[in-house]
Amino acid sequence: MNRQQFLYHSTILFGGTLLGCSRAKSPASESQTMISSFDLHIHPGVFFRQGEADYPGDQAFLERVKEMKANGMTAAFFSLVSDWPLLELTDKGVVTKGSFTDNEGWAVFEAQMAILKDLLSRSEAKITLSSDELTQGDHVKAYLACEGSDFLGGRIERVDQAYEQGIRSIQLVHYVPNELGDLQTWESQHDGLSDLGKEVVRKMNALGMLIDVAHASEKTVKDVVDLTDAPIILSHSILKANNNSPVAARAITPEHAKMIKETGGVIGMWPSGFSNSMEEFVEHTLKMIELVGVDHVGMGTDMDANYKPVINNYQEFNDWKTALKEKGLSQEEVDKIGGGNAQRVLEAVL
Repeated sequence: MNRQQFLYHSTILFGGTLLGCSRAKSPASESQTMISSFDLHIHPGVFFRQGEADYPGDQAFLERVKEMKANGMTAAFFSLVSDWPLLELTDKGVVTKGSFTDNEGWAVFEAQMAILKDLLSRSEAKITLSSDELTQGDHVKAYLACEGSDFLGGRIERVDQAYEQGIRSIQLVHYVPNELGDLQTWESQHDGLSDLGKEVVRKMNALGMLIDVAHASEKTVKDVVDLTDAPIILSHSILKANNNSPVAARAITPEHAKMIKETGGVIGMWPSGFSNSMEEFVEHTLKMIELVGVDHVGMGTDMDANYKPVINNYQEFNDWKTALKEKGLSQEEVDKIGGGNAQRVLEAVL
């Protein structure tokens, strides 16, 4: 058992007071009312485009945020996509095309940040930087994230720069191989987390940024778990099953899932085309709960960039929660899965 695992398990036993550890907190929030709706991973209106004035997705972004508020969503991680210009969406899944050179990735990051901040300034959401703000005001709380660390360009100081610009979570890898670690959909290049990847994990722990290991290989996740001193998330995935979907490679094994639990973290259920219906997705959710426990499951819709989603709007997010209650979960358990577990992790990290 490493230091992080010891602190987490000891905190569960002793109510969060052991050693006065500020990053290890009890499963239920003691300082705030538990929220019931948090989305760990979204791209409203697919806003991560480049150089297009009057992009039609802008209105889609504003309408999506309005819909979030109308359906009681407290908060979400609004995620940039660092390798977006290098991706091609096909009927067989995502295909990569080339890699960044020099400062190209950072330029993409800055352009997407400018677009997102502009859209948020015109929306019913506000950029949110700490967990204390979760229950303040009736607007949607927008935590900023980045899917993939390609924007770093191998430079550790850019983690600090991203933090200063408001980023509070970085997903270490996405679809294009990068310098930090191996991903699920590419052959191994680093045997897990690279030396630079380890530096980034330490830096994010020190700053108070939430590490997201979605898309990462099982070995990369193991290396992160062995190193981190804070809970982590796997923002959007699902347990492996006999499935020929183009996104099947993105599913995880039980061992993979249990590693997230070891840190006290949360796995965001992914309502992608891996499931054929809402009913099937609910069953996948129940399987994950049975495996890792009700304190370690959440939702990452991947709105509006998902592959054949079975949840297309936030009324259906609420329908998912209703279905879980109808399957026998208590209201408290449903509220934990809907948002309380994400809140606990944010309180521990941010």
